[in-house]
Amino acid sequence: MPALQHPVHTFGSRRIDFSRQVAVMAIINRTPDSFYDGGRTFALEAAVGAALQAVDDGADWVDIGGVPFAPGPALPAAEEAERIVPVIEAVRAASDVVISADTFDPKVAEASIRAGANVINDTTGLHNRDMAAVVAGSGAHLVITHSLAAPRTVYPRPQYQDVVREVADFLRRKVDLAVQLGIAPEKIIIDPGHDLNKNTLHSLEITRRFAEIAALGFPALAAVSNKDFIGETLNQPKQDRLAGSLAAAVMCIMNGARIVRMHNIPEASSAVRLAEAALGWREPAYLKHNMGDVNEPFGQA
Repeated sequence: MPALQHPVHTFGSRRIDFSRQVAVMAIINRTPDSFYDGGRTFALEAAVGAALQAVDDGADWVDIGGVPFAPGPALPAAEEAERIVPVIEAVRAASDVVISADTFDPKVAEASIRAGANVINDTTGLHNRDMAAVVAGSGAHLVITHSLAAPRTVYPRPQYQDVVREVADFLRRKVDLAVQLGIAPEKIIIDPGHDLNKNTLHSLEITRRFAEIAALGFPALAAVSNKDFIGETLNQPKQDRLAGSLAAAVMCIMNGARIVRMHNIPEASSAVRLAEAALGWREPAYLKHNMGDVNEPFGQA
């Protein structure tokens, strides 16, 4: 597996050793137009309830966002903060789970960190350099994601000569920039940005060659859940993409991903824990099959 420069990361009271653990990140979108759930968790109580249910279902991390990546009208920072800060505060009061704020606005990031967020998940890859100052000054972690478009703008027909090499080069440059701007290397996470300014063939190539992203030496996040590259590959609507999402997540894990961003947490948690056991990082819950003097009938636990 690709070696990590800083395998152990501390998020508040939680410590994750990414050399032996994959974190399951739950997605909580407090937006009326989320691409997957269509606003199911837009109401405050629904968002908080979904986050805490995800923790009960096995999530190590919850990612709380108030603005989609997709093109659309800008949302004032105050309104975005009104969407996500109360959720962060409520979840932090109830749990020590890792919390990230999915935002590219430094003002929203600052408010989110004050509310209890451990991580800023910037899907624009430090498009606004002021984000680095906010994160560096707080000691929070930063997810640096590959994307090409300015926030919420259209980027038609993205072209790459070699998508994985170009994404890796982008992330390397942005990591260097983040460090120059004061963010400690042990606070950096990278994300190649499946589907973000990429077509299905690009996202499949990133999935197949994820090891080249992980080889940069920072914990790598795979955000694959229910995305369009899965739907287009399998000819499936969003509600039928669970199996494909789990397959893509496990492929990325076996190639070095250390965080997977998922919607369906019970199923994702089971898939991730099995992958960890196959990698030799986790013991099975119990051992019984073919372990005794008498074989158990097939199919029984």
